[in-house]
Order: sequence, then structure tokens, then C-alpha cells
Amino acid sequence: MVFHLARQAAITTARRSSPLLAARTAAPAANVWASRGYLTVVKYQRSDVVEKLETFRAEVFSTNWADYLNLVYNVPFWEVEYEKLSSIVQPYLHEEEVGKKFGEVQELLDVMYQCEDIRDHLNELAELCTRASGFMGTGYAAEEKVDNLDEHAKVCAEAYEALLAKHPDFKPKIEQTVGHGLAILRQKHKFKFGSMHRYFF
Repeated sequence: MVFHLARQAAITTARRSSPLLAARTAAPAANVWASRGYLTVVKYQRSDVVEKLETFRAEVFSTNWADYLNLVYNVPFWEVEYEKLSSIVQPYLHEEEVGKKFGEVQELLDVMYQCEDIRDHLNELAELCTRASGFMGTGYAAEEKVDNLDEHAKVCAEAYEALLAKHPDFKPKIEQTVGHGLAILRQKHKFKFGSMHRYFF
């Protein structure tokens, strides 16, 4: 028994002092300290940036802004894409062409957000008018009417006129959202706004 224990101790000592074992043990530490990190930067060419700006603008502009569900689905992805564009456009922002295109994208999003907010409010007013008329317009189970509906309609009409004056290049999109929303509300509550006869109401 004593001989066996002595033999095991000798084997253990020999293994610990083995150069090969020492090299294997030290290897991971050596690899860790020898590793070197690296950083890669993706640089977009000017033509790539211009193409991305044009594609993004075309996609947002061609979308039906009056479809709220469409905006709910797409706007979060557009916001992420806009953040990316804001980053990659920086090296070329001083150029007149690129700066102009990026400015158009910014204006596009500003107009879209304003049109979306006004149209949502108009939709809510129209819904309240429908509920105030009762079931199928019979007055049954009717809810309370909006007392200051004239004021709401006036404010929305003024916002509509202000958008047209400030952003004439986006007139089709403003008409598509705010103008059409005013026309729908006018079917339920009579009021006046600049383009009311365009919709034959």
C-alpha cells in the first residue's frame, strides 16, 4: 500500500514537471493575451447614399398615408431606416445635391407625421359623430355629442391650409390625408374649409 501511494505521488510529480504539460497549460493564457481585436467600418460610396435616399423617399411618398394600419406597420421600420440614413449621409452632407435630397427626406417625414396626427383626430371626430347618431342613425343608444365640434373642425381646417401653404410640393399627400379627412367629417357635420367643393360635399 505504501509502495502504491509513493508510486502515484511520483507519477503526479513527473506530470506536473513535464514541459509538454506546462506548454499545454500555458497555451490558453498565451492565446488570450496574444489575441487582438479589430474594428471594421462600412463606408458607403456617394452613389450608394444617393440611391438609398431616393429609394427611401420614393417608398414613403408612394405609400397611402390615409391608411392608418399601413402606417402602424411601416413607420417603425422607416424610422430605423432614417436613423441609418442620417448616419451614412454625414460624409457627403456638405455636397449640394446630397444635402438637398436629405433635406427633402426630412421634410417628407415632417409632413407625414403632421398629416397623420390631423387625420387621426379627424377620424376620431367622425367616429364620435357616428356614435352620437345612435344605432344605424336611428338615435337608439346614442352617445353624447361633441359640443365644440365647430371649433375642432375650424382648427383642423386651419392646419390643412397651413400645410398646403408651407409644403406645396406635398399637396397630393396633404389632400390624400387631411383634405379627404375633412371631407368625410363634413358629411357628418357641416362646416366650411378651402377645398370643400373639390370633394362634392
